[in-house]
Formats: sequence, C-alpha cells, structure tokens
Amino acid sequence: MTRATVTDVLHYAAFTSHPDGGNPAGVVLDAAQLDEQQMLAIAGEVGYSETAFVTSRDEQHRRFTLRYFSPLAEVVFCGHATVAVSVALAERVGPGPLVFDTPAGEIEVETVADGHGAVRATLTSVPTWSRPAQAAEVDATLSALGWERADLDPALPPHVAFAGNEHLVLAAGSRDRLTDLDYDFDALAGVMQVHGWTTVHLVWRERDDRFHARDPFPVGGVVEDPATGAAAAAFGGYLRTLGLLPPAGVIAIRQGEDMGRPSDLIIEVGPHDARVRVTGHAVPIAG
Repeated sequence: MTRATVTDVLHYAAFTSHPDGGNPAGVVLDAAQLDEQQMLAIAGEVGYSETAFVTSRDEQHRRFTLRYFSPLAEVVFCGHATVAVSVALAERVGPGPLVFDTPAGEIEVETVADGHGAVRATLTSVPTWSRPAQAAEVDATLSALGWERADLDPALPPHVAFAGNEHLVLAAGSRDRLTDLDYDFDALAGVMQVHGWTTVHLVWRERDDRFHARDPFPVGGVVEDPATGAAAAAFGGYLRTLGLLPPAGVIAIRQGEDMGRPSDLIIEVGPHDARVRVTGHAVPIAG
C-alpha cells in the first residue's frame, strides 16, 4: 500500500456514546507504508481536526506507534484521536491495556468494555506543567477573541498549560461569555502560531468538579474542537498547579454543547502526580 484511500480510514466520534456527539477523528490502522505528505493529504481529505495513523504495531505486546495530522500540519499529540484509535483497536484485538509511542512520548491507555459492549478508554498523559501567561500573551488573545479582561474569572488566572503540547487557558466569568464565541480566525491563528499553542482552552466553572469548555483550533484549520483530550489533560495540570482540585481529584468537562456535538470528558488528577488521566467513550460514525 502506498496511499490510504477513503475506505481505509475509519471514522469515530470520541468522548461520546452517541454518533451525533463528540469530536470526529479519522483512524488509519495500517499506515506503515505512508509518508508524511501522504498522511497530511489524507487528513486534509478526511477534514476532521485530527486523523490518527498507526505507523507500526506489535499486537503481541499491544504496543503501537501513532502519528497525528490535522488538515494543515502534523500535531504532536491529540487526546480525542488517541481515544478513537484505542477504541478501534480494542474492538479488533480485545479490551485491555495499550501503549502508544507518540511524538509527545509514551502514552498508556486502558480500554474496558461495559455491559452493553461500548468501549471506554482512559489515557494517561505525559507529565503536565502550567505557568502564568504573560500579559502580552493574554492581551493579544483577548483582542482576537473580542473579549475584555473584565470577561475573565479572576479566581482562575490565565496560564499556558502543557500535556504533550501547549494550550492557553482562559476562564470566562460567565456561561454567557463562553457561549458567545465569534472570534477573528486569522488573528487568533497568528497569535497561536507565534507562541506555539495548539488550542486556546476556554472554560467556565459550573462548580469545583464540573467545567464547560470550548477550544478554538485555527492553527489546525478548524474553527473549534467539540472535544479536546490533550487540552483537558493540560487543564488538569493547571488545576493541580493552582491548588484547585476537588477532594477526589475527579473533574467532569462538558464540551461541544454550543456546536451541537456534546462531549463528556472525565479527568483524574492526583496532587503529586504530574500526569493526568483522561477518560471517554468513542463510537463509529459514518464517514
């Protein structure tokens, strides 16, 4: 095989149990013969925010090599595509542990089939970190978003957070502010390219253990992600850094609701472990 065709690409929606929710991802389970340009072309043809490519496999040890491509560029790590490919593999080789070698590092995933046959995946991120965002970073981003400083929640300060790639975390002061998202695509893409951010992770705190999120992704050629596992992991590290974890360390994130593709992500964060666990379902969808 020198080039995957549309029929070689599996289509899954991640962080949902329903085909009309979640974040769609392309999955190519046999990409050993594809080069970078071919993978990029396939990702562009698929048109999802990311397509995951399995470039090598050791089924006996359940270890695989993964690469991720948006329609515009390779991405170091993608959480929702990892969940999608994990479920696709579990459906074919059986539930259990999986290990992925990714450009961001080794990612461990546990897959479990529930009583109805649906597969749930829990990925463990690379070590996370979080730092306060600089004023210039925040101001440029707010300008592109059309937001003001007064729109932010002062209890959740802007940070740049990392879980394989970097995301700017901005907390809206109200659900209405989060809902009203109409940003300058080219301006925000330019800011993100300068700073090397993968998404801007916009959140609103409903309560200490439940947040709503939106993730503009213009650097990938996509207006918004309905579910962003990598940003969720980074956000878990952000909450740990700020000492804002709930007692159990488990946080629910609702995303995609404003796009009509509701998604549910669960993150688990320990006070002393720099890694974050991200859990969600994935289901096949029509391509």
